[in-house]
Amino acid sequence: MSRILRKAKQGFTLIELMIVVAIIGILAVLAIYGVRKYLANAKTAEARNSLGQMAKDETSAFEKESMAGATLGPGSVAGLSRALCVTPSASVPSSATKIKGQKYQSDQTAGKDWNADATTAGKGFACLKFAMDAPQYYMYNFTTTNGTAAAGTWVATANGDLNGDGNLSTFTLNGVIQTTMIFSLAPNLVEVNPEE
Repeated sequence: MSRILRKAKQGFTLIELMIVVAIIGILAVLAIYGVRKYLANAKTAEARNSLGQMAKDETSAFEKESMAGATLGPGSVAGLSRALCVTPSASVPSSATKIKGQKYQSDQTAGKDWNADATTAGKGFACLKFAMDAPQYYMYNFTTTNGTAAAGTWVATANGDLNGDGNLSTFTLNGVIQTTMIFSLAPNLVEVNPEE
């Protein structure tokens, strides 16, 4: 009985304590890695959601009738006049250095950032009616080629540098006009280094 009491009063050995500290250290490293990965993934949601909204806005702009306001004579017809929004004059922000490991607050005044092409009908983000008023992690742009023909294409991109190391992550969403009637979007985003 006294031997059991003596064993209970001894406590833990140094080796046992070192093993416990090592296990706690390993768990802490794994937890930090997991949290960093979770935060980076949460930040990429901005790019995914914004490109999806831009695609919806481009689809709406394409489906809108854009013919001249002239009257038609008796018995005449007016054909469909669908068109994609023309490529904006600049990305928002204008360079990737403005989003390098930081957020960018866009300028909402006329003639700046999202409103840079507001005075030109059918051009840029103003045509899409797309803008972000919250600070952003990504640089956005889209490119339109042959926007009124049967083979017209639309490509939206978001570039980011979440960790500030100069390597950009790229998210791309593609669309194409099919037989001058339907604007079809790719079913998925193309992601290159999404958590970079």
